[in-house]
Amino acid sequence: MACHDHCNSHATASLLNRRNLVVALASTTMLSAVELSASNAQAENAAPAQSTASAEDIRFMKIALNEARRGDYPFGAVIVKDGKILSLGRNLGKTHDDPTAHGEMVAIRRCLSVHGSAALKGATLYTSGEPCVMCMGAIIWCGIGRMVYAASVAQIGEKMNQIMITSADIAAKAPWDPIKITGGLLADEAVPILAR
Repeated sequence: MACHDHCNSHATASLLNRRNLVVALASTTMLSAVELSASNAQAENAAPAQSTASAEDIRFMKIALNEARRGDYPFGAVIVKDGKILSLGRNLGKTHDDPTAHGEMVAIRRCLSVHGSAALKGATLYTSGEPCVMCMGAIIWCGIGRMVYAASVAQIGEKMNQIMITSADIAAKAPWDPIKITGGLLADEAVPILAR
């Protein structure tokens, strides 16, 4: 009788272990599916919009491209609010011996020095190239509401060294301060500037 009870309890324990394993695997699969769904939704919210550009968008991007042509490296930016230019910036890394003097950073610093941080809240930043990790971080921390870029990180990476993380990837990690991103505006004009 004791052997029968021992065998039955062993069989029951084995069955429970298999059942626990199946439940655990099913739970893990469900959690992974939920996390993937949430991750996809977050990425979609930060993904660059590919919409028809307004005449104003084109006008300001052309100004950013002109700044890029004048920079130490071919990057330029313009910060705009309510249709008015708050500041311009072009890469001044060599001129100032400052590796952080990217076009976007120069435009942000100039805007801060003249208008203060409140002016950046909800502003639009136009840039000739999709911002690097440093610049995109600064754009988010400043509360800029929209960012429009010409050449993408992938296009920049074909011409020069670039940290291959997109602005949408960075924005997706900062859901507390959503930003609208429009990508590829006048990229056909920006890419040749990168080759200089």
